[in-house]
Formats: sequence, structure tokens, C-alpha cells
Amino acid sequence: MSLLFYISIIIVLFTIQLLYFKIADHFSIIDKPNQRSSHKKITLRGGGIIFYFGAILFFLLNDFQYPFFVAGLTLIAAISFADDISPLSSKLRLPIHFTAMALMFYEWGLFSQPWYYIAIGFIFSVGIINAYNFMDGINGITGAYSISVLLALLFVNLKINHFIDNELIYFSLIAVMVFNYFNFRKKARCFAGDVGSVTIAFLLVFLLGKLIIQTGHFSYIFFLSVYGVDSVLTIIHRIKLKENIFEAHRKHAYQIMANELKIPHLFVSLFYGILQLIISTITIISPLAAIVLTIWLGVSYIFFKRKYFHLHNY
Repeated sequence: MSLLFYISIIIVLFTIQLLYFKIADHFSIIDKPNQRSSHKKITLRGGGIIFYFGAILFFLLNDFQYPFFVAGLTLIAAISFADDISPLSSKLRLPIHFTAMALMFYEWGLFSQPWYYIAIGFIFSVGIINAYNFMDGINGITGAYSISVLLALLFVNLKINHFIDNELIYFSLIAVMVFNYFNFRKKARCFAGDVGSVTIAFLLVFLLGKLIIQTGHFSYIFFLSVYGVDSVLTIIHRIKLKENIFEAHRKHAYQIMANELKIPHLFVSLFYGILQLIISTITIISPLAAIVLTIWLGVSYIFFKRKYFHLHNY
């Protein structure tokens, strides 16, 4: 594709994002701060819907590839957007999520594999999607982290093992960069919302799943080490504190950095993104070294929490 083509995609996605802002403003699709929020001003919610439109543009302009994945993405984006507008019961959300994942599994060809592949795929998908949703709490973190993961996947696809159409990653990167223009700033114009964090997580799960299934190398899961360590160890910590792990909170390491230690949001977001890019690079070079680095990351998390958790207020 030519440079002019990608410039036109950027313009189209920018236009869609600005149109969404008008709709969100008109219908008051907003995020009001509360004691567990890391922001202090009312901000438009759901700006991450642009991730979905990036994937749809790819689908329409590239011979309708991966139709079952796109169908699943549409379902999960729609229910997440509805949840952003008005909180929905888990009895409604969960069947839609499971249907979306079943469609993705079909696209992977997982149903022709032994049953335990489906079980692993289910745990893999639910874990990543929920972790991504929980980690979307400060300006820029979803965008910065997603770019680092997409860049690692793009490198593998171009240089090591072609597992997906490059255009899907290019379109996704463009969509994330458009979102970052409005979110990766001191005073964000919009937040991703559930539609953003869940949609980009579903997309990354699809890409990682395709890569792992095609290569048989589970080491690529380390492309999500930073979020994985923060999410899993925070859940363990909250269980130890006898808290409801499904309730909103501010106990993630990145939240303590931003809220209690007063480190600028964008610095924390960049730190998470760059650290993940370093681990992903090491994973490509030496999976064993990536395991050691991930263990080191977990130990660092524990020492960080021991030193600073006493500052936590909520």
C-alpha cells in the first residue's frame, strides 16, 4: 500500500473519532470522577471505539478477511459500548463475551483440536481481556502499552513468522495512534472506556493466539508480561486483603505510582510501554531470558508494594 493510502486511513479514522466526540457529548457519554478514579474532571468516555473502526476498515478494504473474528469483535464491542452508556448485568454481558470468543476460536481453527486446547484458549482469552480492562486507569496507558505489543507482533510477522495479514496490524496501529492523540496528554480529551480496552484486548488476543497456534511457541505470551505481572499479583494482593476483586480499586502498581507517588500519568504509561517493548524484544531473542526477566519483574512488584502500599488511601 502507498503512503497516500495510509494517510487517507489516518484522516478517515480522525474524522470518525471527532464525529464520535460530538455524539458522546450530545448523549452525555461521560466518565465522572469518584474516589477510586485517577482523574478529577468529567471526560468523554468510549473514545476507544476507534479501535473497532480500525479493524472494520481493514475488513472492508482487504477482501473481508477473518470474518468470524470480526463478527466476534463486533459483538464484544457492541456490548462493551452499551455497558459504557449504562452498566449492564453480567447475565447479559457474559453470554455475548462467550459467543464472541467462540467465533474467535473458530477463526483460529481451535474446534478441530483436542478439548483442552479450547479450555486453555478460554482461560487465555478471559484473563487477558479482563487484565486489559482493569489496567485502563490513567491517561495514555492503554495506548502506549498496545503500541508496544503491536510493534512486537509486527516485527515477528515481518521478520520471523508470517502469521497474519500485515494490514490488520497496520490498521490497528493507526487506530491506536489516533486515540493516543486525544488520550496521551496531561488533560485527556477522552478515555477508552470498556469498548476501547475490551476491543483492543480482543484484537491482541486474536493476534497472539494466531501466532502461538501457528508456531507452537507459548513464549510469545511474554509480549504481555508487564500487564500480566501487575494484574495477577494485584489480584492475589486483594484476595489476601479479603476484597471483592471485581470492584473498582486503585491498588495496581501503576495507580500507586500515579496517585500516591504523584508520578505524571504519561511518564508511568511510557514506562509500562517501554518496559514491555524491552521484554518483548528479549522474548524474541531468548525466551529463557524473558522468563527470568518476568520473574524479576514479579519480585520488583512485591518490593515496590511493600515499600509504598502504606501510602494507599482507597
